Amino acid sequence: MKNIGFLSFGHWTPHPQSGTRSASDALLQSIDLAVAAEELGADGAYFRVHHFARQLASPFPLLAAIGARTSRIEIGTGVIDMRYENPLYMAEDAGAADLISGGRLQLGISRGSPEQVIEGYRHFGHEPSGPGGGSDADMAREHTARFLEVLEGEGFAEPNPRPMFPNPPGLLRIEPHSEGLRRRIWWGAGSRATAEWTAAQGMNLMSSTLLTEDTGVPFHRLQAEQIQRFRDAWAEAGHGHEPRVSVSRSIFPITDQRDRQYFGMEVYSEDQVGRLDTGPARFGKTYAGEPDELVEDLRADEAVQAADTLLLTVPNQLGVDYNAHVIENVLRHVAPALGWR
Repeated sequence: MKNIGFLSFGHWTPHPQSGTRSASDALLQSIDLAVAAEELGADGAYFRVHHFARQLASPFPLLAAIGARTSRIEIGTGVIDMRYENPLYMAEDAGAADLISGGRLQLGISRGSPEQVIEGYRHFGHEPSGPGGGSDADMAREHTARFLEVLEGEGFAEPNPRPMFPNPPGLLRIEPHSEGLRRRIWWGAGSRATAEWTAAQGMNLMSSTLLTEDTGVPFHRLQAEQIQRFRDAWAEAGHGHEPRVSVSRSIFPITDQRDRQYFGMEVYSEDQVGRLDTGPARFGKTYAGEPDELVEDLRADEAVQAADTLLLTVPNQLGVDYNAHVIENVLRHVAPALGWR
């Protein structure tokens, strides 16, 4: 294990028992948690993006703010729904956030998850195109292809012969351009086939606690197969540099009464099999227990062992102090035995 960070969904609820009661709370606490995680020695601060929900939705102002408040920790998303994105405007935002952070952006993108509203991307002005209208998944990949293309930094736009300001020679590119960002784009893949497609596109692999297929084997074993297929496809594509692979896990070392109160019953957690709108799905279990028990369980998790990055999903509505406590417990009591540092 080379990198350990956290992944926050940024939930907020206007309820007295929630420690995060407004969108302002969610944003400001996300910045504070990233600062605290960096001080604890964590490697990454990642955030989920959902539209039409009481969660984090517009990631780039948040990522830029965290980049300005920190100096070392990776900052990223897990993931941005590309059905909603204007690829060129997104490239401008991503370039700016990456430059503010000094090249620490790790941007996770994907086709997206089941939505809060019906075809919400249409409200953002995006319509699937192509033969028969195309699908929203096709549209997400089209947006992704254009986004990756402009991140390369090649000029494509014809300059105005009478511009307001002088132009450099030749066709113009999206500005600001951040060198190297193209290699720090990740795709959230939910299946083995999508992982192979991800490798062919030259994107890093981001795999969560959900797979959109089920073969009857334990979640971690199916995910390990997904990772191996990704690496095999990457080698076959011959991209010329090594990719990265992340997996997400819910991990809660029980070290005090608060931990026991919140997560004591999760010691009995198991994989779950269900259905999403796309078909069968397998969900990974929560890891909770004494630190030495967690070390043993995570050593047996084939996907955790195969990945170079582990993202800890955090219950952000329990507040910054408690989530920093969870991250510190993992880094201090569990991570060293998994090969971290």
